[in-house]
Amino acid sequence: MRLDDQSESANVEDRRGGGGGIGRGSVGIGTLVIALAAGYFFGIDPAVILGLASNTGGQPAASRPAHKPPAGDDMATFVAKVLGSTETTWHAVFSAVGRRYQEPKLVLFTGATPTACGTGQTAMGPFYCPGDQKVYIDLAFYRDLRERFHAPGEFAQAYVIAHEVGHHVQNLLGISDKVHAAQQRSGNKAAANALSVRLELQADCFAGVWGHRADSMQKMLEPGEAEQALTAAAAIGDDRLQRQTRGQVVPESFTHGSSEQRVRWFRRGMDSGDIRQCDTFNTAAL
Repeated sequence: MRLDDQSESANVEDRRGGGGGIGRGSVGIGTLVIALAAGYFFGIDPAVILGLASNTGGQPAASRPAHKPPAGDDMATFVAKVLGSTETTWHAVFSAVGRRYQEPKLVLFTGATPTACGTGQTAMGPFYCPGDQKVYIDLAFYRDLRERFHAPGEFAQAYVIAHEVGHHVQNLLGISDKVHAAQQRSGNKAAANALSVRLELQADCFAGVWGHRADSMQKMLEPGEAEQALTAAAAIGDDRLQRQTRGQVVPESFTHGSSEQRVRWFRRGMDSGDIRQCDTFNTAAL
């Protein structure tokens, strides 16, 4: 990716090294297996996934000093530049409809860290917490993305961040609240899962919108790099993850969408650059 001309976001908080004051052993291996199967990648509400609801309801998480990443940290610089690029894109999108975009924070951590959604754990993968409007990521996940999911490349890594920022956009637009309310009203796990899939696929599409607009403005993609994000999207479909962890696929338990669906909706945003093309809630065919 060509990011030399992209400024770094000032919204990166570095908590690495201390784990946020929370022990790594606070979650059992059985719970982690469930988390891997249900939402290892791109979970919206980690407190629900891992049953760590001690801090839910939007209450402030335990505080610790906020630090900027150290100079010379190439991966942290990459993350900050990608986040800066998403800020440029979403400021423009919101401004075009007369709204103001509120930038999220991005927290780098290792092991575990407190959040307004409960205890964040490395095993959850990257996630967005609407309670504090922060994206959380342990950069060790990029090793898993490359080695476990066989999705290498900088644009694949950028897609991870853009997807979570997509959840932030959904939060700002009130989409997430409407979906969560509908899930509670449904009283049906399969129906709630189906709504979660639509929310996740829309975040994939939003990530594609960012990719289209960022490349149009900055020509940031090298030849072939768009395929890296498509590979990542395919690698973390529910069907592929379930086949890896359970040995069988149970569609009614999907919470993020199949590999084919995730690729389709990311591509739709990437091809159009138009947020209006990302309405996953008013279409029969996903």
